[in-house]
Amino acid sequence: MSDLLRDPGATTSSHDDAGGPATPDPTDPQWFTNRELSWVDFDERILELAQDERQPLLERAKFAAIFASNLDEFFMIRVAGLHAKVWADNVRKSPDGRTADQALDALREKVAPLVDRHARLVQDTLLPAMGEHGIRVTPYRELRADQQAVLDERFDDGIYPVLTPLAVGLGRPFPYISNLSLNLAVLVRDPDSGQTVFARIKLPTEVIDRLEVLIGDPASGPGEGGQPERIYVPLEEIVAAHLDRLFPGMEILDSGMFRVTRDADFEISDEASDVKRALEAELRNRRFGEIVRVEISAAISPALRREIVEQLGVEQRQVYDLPGSLDLTSLWQIVGAPGHRDLLAPPWRPVTHPRLREGDDEQADIFAAMRRGDVLVHHPYDSFHSSVERFVEQAVADRDVLAIKMTVYRTNADSTLLPALVRASEQGKQTVALVELKARFDEQANIRWARVLEDTGVHVVYGHPSMKTHAKCILVVRREGGKVRHYLHVGTGNYHAKTAKLYTDFGLFTCDPEIGADVADLFNQLTGFAKPSRLRRSLVAPNGLRDGLLERVDRMVEAHRAGREVRIRMKMNALVDRESILALYRASQAGVPIEINVRGACCLRPGVPGLSDTIRVRSVLGRFLEHSRIFVFEDGDRTEVFMGSSDIMERNLDNRVELVVPVDDTAARRELLEALDLAFADEDGAWDLGPDGRWLRVQPRQSETSVGLQRSLMELHAQRAREADLEE
Repeated sequence: MSDLLRDPGATTSSHDDAGGPATPDPTDPQWFTNRELSWVDFDERILELAQDERQPLLERAKFAAIFASNLDEFFMIRVAGLHAKVWADNVRKSPDGRTADQALDALREKVAPLVDRHARLVQDTLLPAMGEHGIRVTPYRELRADQQAVLDERFDDGIYPVLTPLAVGLGRPFPYISNLSLNLAVLVRDPDSGQTVFARIKLPTEVIDRLEVLIGDPASGPGEGGQPERIYVPLEEIVAAHLDRLFPGMEILDSGMFRVTRDADFEISDEASDVKRALEAELRNRRFGEIVRVEISAAISPALRREIVEQLGVEQRQVYDLPGSLDLTSLWQIVGAPGHRDLLAPPWRPVTHPRLREGDDEQADIFAAMRRGDVLVHHPYDSFHSSVERFVEQAVADRDVLAIKMTVYRTNADSTLLPALVRASEQGKQTVALVELKARFDEQANIRWARVLEDTGVHVVYGHPSMKTHAKCILVVRREGGKVRHYLHVGTGNYHAKTAKLYTDFGLFTCDPEIGADVADLFNQLTGFAKPSRLRRSLVAPNGLRDGLLERVDRMVEAHRAGREVRIRMKMNALVDRESILALYRASQAGVPIEINVRGACCLRPGVPGLSDTIRVRSVLGRFLEHSRIFVFEDGDRTEVFMGSSDIMERNLDNRVELVVPVDDTAARRELLEALDLAFADEDGAWDLGPDGRWLRVQPRQSETSVGLQRSLMELHAQRAREADLEE
């Protein structure tokens, strides 16, 4: 590694022509953080929340489970992509100057200590703390005889019948190991012949809970209020204790757990004539993807470990030896169990936005409220049911509504929105669902919904084979006085009732004629056959969003040079796009103040002298997943505010259909800006990014008066709901 890459403060040359310090070259790879390494930093911040003793105990367990599930997806998609480049001999370098092979080595060095830290946190801290509250994860061998007898019966009745031991030997090749499956490796010897064979048992966690539950004696339970003790026994412990049943007459020499992660990404050819059929074929192939990670229990013997690694044919950098249990996403089973709500954060119940309350919430006239002015809702603080779902339900019931058009990226299995489209179609209304079949890991669900919608007369469109439709919008066309009016919802998040209670997202209800016309044109372009046209006020990817944002960045530079007070503020999930980062560097070099709130990966280096002195980057994590996207450009008394579906990533700006719209309503703009202010002031779960690319946890100045983004917004919305109750 060069000295420049080791020292983030170095420049490409030591002096300028006048002999003074040189201005850093924004294009130098040292000023870009590797995308994959930055994502790991994000998951490490989640791990820090799991370590935070200020969090309720089961909230810490929840963050530990999120860390594990995030890392699974990261390996299946991002790490798999790097391996694919290596296997294809692709030596092209990323903006940070690394080849895929170099990135894999750097990831191994960074991830290995994190997963060990994660496993030890769960094993040595969280599980013992749960035990003090009557929640015990206990090995089979440590149970009392009567408790073992209960599990023995469960094994005989419900576990043994679905197990399939597979031995490896002559005529028996090493079995296929499915993605993310938990496997018990066993060395077995025939006492008569002395022959030793390797066998594998897949744990059937698809049909049996990973943790078997025993309820203790209520009289001896240490939980508050006399709650009985809950004992969780890992399924692998039960199976391992009964290996003699699976290999009768054989000697069990050794056993241990391992888990395989495979490449789960795929692409649909631009030439695919039937997107749904092509996708279904790719989904069938997903489970046969190349192996990208092997997790092995650290307690396993060297001989058994060597056998697993050799049989799977993987490199050592793909193998992770972990203490304790594998697949700690199983913590979700404990977090979601009944009882012990005192160990979780107090429940939050979303409230109805005051502008959408007119007597009975269910009867509120949302169209009338929109005609009086735009309405901005902020989930999960504002209710998804009494806003988005009510909007569609009212459109279905309204005789003057002529058409309902909606994008569907992710939605829940029991969605009320898609059945509402079916009812609208049955009434003769024009109904269009632009279903994105390629929404990662929701492909099967979206295919099922698409079939239901098609079978009931809804016009279903799948979009371009190689481009995802990620825009979040619902368009309602209503006849009013001989003309039509467009009623519109544009969001930053998916139309998914469950995630609307977990993700923080904004939604704008507006009947602005220009934005409505923009979205109508966008639907026509996506469902018909037309070249994209420049829209009136909205910014749409892949044609115009990046240019529209960077044009405004350049305007801030010009305004600053003209002596006006300017500022750029952004909130997003990821900042990766090289062209956008270069534009922000140039703006900072010109002296423009820039504030960036990013939840996940950030490839920009803030605070570098001469390059990004004026840029500040902060990340906020909490009980809700920060998911909203806001872009603000302040020029003296003139401020432009945008919100929408896109992050600043190449995939969003070049390979997805994204929608970002201006927010003009005074109250709506104020709410967005207040949320930004709180995000940059947060002290509950905030990290600042330094010029060396490292994230530093923000420490509250005074715990009694600390500012918390999510805590403050819950208090604000609860107070607003109370005031609305008093006014009625």
